[in-house]
Amino acid sequence: MPPKKRARGAKNTTKTVQADSGSEDNTPETATRSTGKRKTAQSAKSKGKEASKAKDSPSKASYSHWLMKSEPESRIEKGIDMKFGIEDLKALPDQTDCWDGVRNYQARNFMRDMKVGHQAFFYHSNCKEPGVAGLMKIVKEAYVDHTQFDKKDAHYDASSKPDNPKWSMVDVQYERTLTHFVSLAELKKLHLQHKAKGGPLKDMALFTRARLSVQPLTEEEFNFVLSMEDEEP
Repeated sequence: MPPKKRARGAKNTTKTVQADSGSEDNTPETATRSTGKRKTAQSAKSKGKEASKAKDSPSKASYSHWLMKSEPESRIEKGIDMKFGIEDLKALPDQTDCWDGVRNYQARNFMRDMKVGHQAFFYHSNCKEPGVAGLMKIVKEAYVDHTQFDKKDAHYDASSKPDNPKWSMVDVQYERTLTHFVSLAELKKLHLQHKAKGGPLKDMALFTRARLSVQPLTEEEFNFVLSMEDEEP
């Protein structure tokens, strides 16, 4: 879900992404950083082995559709209301906001993969009826999430430094609310059917990587879920 903010609006509310819970929260960052040291020369044999390994390794999956979780119901954390549903996004100037507060490395890396124009489902989470509420699009690619440095923010991270920030965010813009809310219960039922007999939702990250607040979708998964808005539960 989106992270919280206090800067916008008169109320002391802040939107937040659904917390990425579980052991993944404390997993070490997988991306390697430059040490500043000059690389030592490689032998021709060594280079050949690496080239062969790279050739045999599968390339990183490329996604252009996403599912992003946020909390549509009030929940107070550090004196801040974490509520941010699709109607809150719709009501903002230009119907646009930053998706701050993500504090999981894998979820953050997915946001860093996002490009302007990519579409995402706005998913209501941690509420009475979780599910896909609508559509939004990415309008600004990943940049530094300012809330990691704000001591008053629910997502403050004392270990992150301005000269070496850990966390990123993207800007999203409301596109539309689905004509029919697609509930988690509906999706889970179909996921189990597809897992048993085959189908587009058999490997959907909502169930295979459920703890992540930012998840990738294949084009087939995205189109299938979108088609569900025209069906009554």
